[in-house]
Amino acid sequence: MKSLETQHVARQTLRIIFMGRDIELRLVSLVVRAREAADEVVLLDLGSNDSTVEYAEEVDCEVLHFSNEVNVQNVASFLLDSNLERMDSTLVISITDQWKLRDLPLSINRARENWDFHLSHQVGDAQGESFDELTLSSAQIQHVVLTHQGMEAIAYLGPLARTSELDESLRVRIVEARSNVNIPQRESLATASRFAQLFYWMLETKHPLLLFGIPGIVLFILGYRLSGNLVGALEELNSTSIGVTLATIAMTLIGLFGIMVALILYIMGKQVEQIQSQYNWPSRE
Repeated sequence: MKSLETQHVARQTLRIIFMGRDIELRLVSLVVRAREAADEVVLLDLGSNDSTVEYAEEVDCEVLHFSNEVNVQNVASFLLDSNLERMDSTLVISITDQWKLRDLPLSINRARENWDFHLSHQVGDAQGESFDELTLSSAQIQHVVLTHQGMEAIAYLGPLARTSELDESLRVRIVEARSNVNIPQRESLATASRFAQLFYWMLETKHPLLLFGIPGIVLFILGYRLSGNLVGALEELNSTSIGVTLATIAMTLIGLFGIMVALILYIMGKQVEQIQSQYNWPSRE
């Protein structure tokens, strides 16, 4: 009976909020990756002038429009007054040019550590303020984790509040994000080269024989049949006969090349599927 009870332990819910402006080129990949780990993904738009909001709506991502000054207190107060469903933990990530998609798992891990208030703020080359003397409104957010209790405590602080004024009952951690931690992550297709995307797509295609094999067989058969007729039909060499002969040879070689490419891609695709099944990689179907 006790084993059955341990199987039904409530999992902590997580909401990820991307805060940024004019991030249309990165939004879709951000939302897709975040949905793998979060129960809800929200865009906190800071006044985009491009198609960021439209792209968010196309992928069914809720959009909140934030027009106030960006600091911890204002963000917490805005989220507290919004109509968002209450969740155990809320992770707010500021999307800037310095932030990379590979940093997302690290931020998610911080959100799973049950902090009421976890702030990672960016600092310059100069020495920043000490922990107790840090003014929260002046901290440049990289990411912040808030529980509902932490959100209420931060929202009710004044604009000049310091970290020393936080309630001692809260589980608080504040760190300086001086440099990103380089950890190996899956490369996003958005950052891969065009050739790599095409090659990966060809490997993922279930039937490359249909893409290259059938056209290759058709061209090879036509070139072979035409070459047999040309040997007896052309009795003298001239510019026309040489051109037709070269075109026939080219058609035959292209057909043969297409057949070889189809077989190679088909074999490599099977090898990829075998490796994925061996290491239990998630399927793309």
